Amino acid sequence: MTAVLILIVLVLIALVFVLMNRDWRMKTLSRPIYALFRRILPRMSDTEREALEAGTVWWDGALFSGRPSARALHAIPAPHLTEPEQSFLDHEVETLCAMVHDWRVTRQDLDLPPEAWDYIRTHRFFGMIIPEKYGGLGFSAIAHSAVVARLASRNSALSATVMVPNSLGPAELLLHYGTEPQKAYYLPRLARGEEIPAFGLTSPWAGSDAAAIPDHGIVCKGTWQGEDILGMRVTWDKRYITLGPVCTVLGLAFRLYDPDGLLGPVSDIGITCALVPSDHPGVEIGRRHFPLDAMFMNGPTRGHDVFMPLDFIIGGPERAGQGWRMLMECLAAGRSISLPSSYAGMAQLTARSVGAYSVIRDQFHTPIHRFEGVIEPLARIGANTYLMDAVRTMTAGAVDLGERPAVISAIAKYHVTERGRAVVNDGMDIIGGKGIILGPQNFLGRAYQQVPVGITVEGANILTRSLMIFGQGAIRCHPYAQAEMQAAQADDPAQGLADFDRAFWGHARHTIRSALCATLHGWTGAMLARPDTAVAPEMACYYRQLSRFSVAFATLADTSMLMLGSSLKRRESLSARLGDILSQLYLISATLKRYEDEGRQAADAPLAHWAIQDAFCRAQDAVSGVLANFPNRVVAVTLRVLLFPWGRSFQAPSDKLSGAVAQVLCSPGEARDRLTGIVHVPTALEEPLGAIEAALRATLETGALDARIREFEKSGRLPDGDPRTNVRDIAEAVHAAGGLTDDEYERIRARNALRDRVIAVDDFARDFLGPSGTERSATAPSAPQ
Repeated sequence: MTAVLILIVLVLIALVFVLMNRDWRMKTLSRPIYALFRRILPRMSDTEREALEAGTVWWDGALFSGRPSARALHAIPAPHLTEPEQSFLDHEVETLCAMVHDWRVTRQDLDLPPEAWDYIRTHRFFGMIIPEKYGGLGFSAIAHSAVVARLASRNSALSATVMVPNSLGPAELLLHYGTEPQKAYYLPRLARGEEIPAFGLTSPWAGSDAAAIPDHGIVCKGTWQGEDILGMRVTWDKRYITLGPVCTVLGLAFRLYDPDGLLGPVSDIGITCALVPSDHPGVEIGRRHFPLDAMFMNGPTRGHDVFMPLDFIIGGPERAGQGWRMLMECLAAGRSISLPSSYAGMAQLTARSVGAYSVIRDQFHTPIHRFEGVIEPLARIGANTYLMDAVRTMTAGAVDLGERPAVISAIAKYHVTERGRAVVNDGMDIIGGKGIILGPQNFLGRAYQQVPVGITVEGANILTRSLMIFGQGAIRCHPYAQAEMQAAQADDPAQGLADFDRAFWGHARHTIRSALCATLHGWTGAMLARPDTAVAPEMACYYRQLSRFSVAFATLADTSMLMLGSSLKRRESLSARLGDILSQLYLISATLKRYEDEGRQAADAPLAHWAIQDAFCRAQDAVSGVLANFPNRVVAVTLRVLLFPWGRSFQAPSDKLSGAVAQVLCSPGEARDRLTGIVHVPTALEEPLGAIEAALRATLETGALDARIREFEKSGRLPDGDPRTNVRDIAEAVHAAGGLTDDEYERIRARNALRDRVIAVDDFARDFLGPSGTERSATAPSAPQ
């Protein structure tokens, strides 16, 4: 036995010596491994390389490395609105919201009212991201996000109309890549609303595979403004272009060719972005799509052999062929803000309105928010809304820090829109028939109807989950994978070998460290994973588990890449589940950071607990899915024993915790206001949300009177056969029998009038849906006299 131990020690010492001796290691080990790697690694296309290299790595890198630091998480500055930004949100945005009525937009006018369009232009809503030196507002990303979220709580057409010009579009591209003359001309005009921008990317034949667009341009000579110049003839057929029907300046993405070598020896120049006035000869716009009753302007644009000067290229002729990189880099920032913000606003509207509705509405002599069957979806609504806004804020804050978080923006887009869909679905389940009858009094039906729009655009969610999050993250966020690939494809083999040696053995050390740490945390239940800074005591266990799951994910990712190699790209379900683990870790991080940044509000703790526990459960499910479907069963069983030897660490949130979350939605106060603070809340009773807020206050104020009415009814003091002893008229019967004073009865009558307004649904003339139909909205049923 002693001899065996001595032999093992000698072998380990020899191995360490070998690996520490760089020259011997490179000659004996790294060179053959490098040669094999170069041979089996498929060559990346330019578009693949540009997509992978676009954007920056931020907190996702810490999660992927298996080393998330609580100190680093807390050190990320919490984003805040400046005084001018807060003033704009409180005044101009509120004024604009008040101009727009959802039913009028979606059913009657099929467009925003003219006064809203004028207000958007004159108050520079299209110029939020444009610097002040060009006449824009120069807002931060968090301000841009807050504006979009509030507008989305009012009307989807309103938010989309403002959102798109401030996202991936002409202004963003000009700011980063435009020539100085292009910036000087277009940016002030865009900021003042003199130009309405749109950007055309999607083709009928290339939707998610946008790099395959058949739209093309040919470099040629032609006549422009009476002069013979070098230009290009562009042919395109685009669809789904927001603001396309009304734009005055149209951004286009197309593939540029130079078959005659007029610009140089390269004939296939590549994807190029140009900016074209919509009144330019040959440009076709004006027709509309009809996206699920969301009445933002959206439609196709076409052009055939449209001659335009090379100066139309964003950035000038020298930027020809760089369009794909430009789009990918700008998409990382725009996708971080637009859809996460609009769905966070929609979720907050749902939480505020449905929570209140569940207090106002009663069945079986009981407010429906007291039924456990309703508490469950209320809890999901509240916790998901809390998490969604945490992700919105943290991700927008990253953009303000100068990041262009490509992988995180995909995580935010996918998970915030999917949870937004779940929130609205739960809300519709709770309000029942109130939600399915469209009309001026419906506060949620249009949101339910239009949820799929955001699921589809800016990278369809199926594609985002199965190909982008882990597919891009495995290379972009891994501490060594991208360096290994770049070394393997280096033009200089000697330099490539040196770079590969450094990256490969760094990767090996990282993998061994991750496996050892993951095993230690797995067998000890992460009890030794102490946060590296002070954290809220009630959240400390989550920081430990975040470290555990992160290093377990790093081990799973490295094992998958090692065992499956390039075939992992084709195993989309496995890649999607690995991406789910990474995503849940980011959602947990954002939720922990929100709780810390907002001062560890005790009233918000149930929301944070529920959201985090649910996210850990989802991460566990994803881990189980990876191991259950891993092709090498010996490796899968080994990983399960090492990483999670005691089984599941988290269960679904308890019923008690769900009840505490539901109570936040149903109780006016600071916690409810923090949860739904972005929502536009009108005060007029004619507005559905205004009536709900008034009815909620009245219901809570008369709760004691309702209890007395029920006790009086049970006492047997009501006369037999009184037809008023029904759920609608019982207060009148009790008042007549002396159970209520006149003042108390008036309070109940006023409350009932508000309640009846809230639960009322709209009805219309029989021929309303005909071409000349006229509508008659329902009025609230009269309160009993």
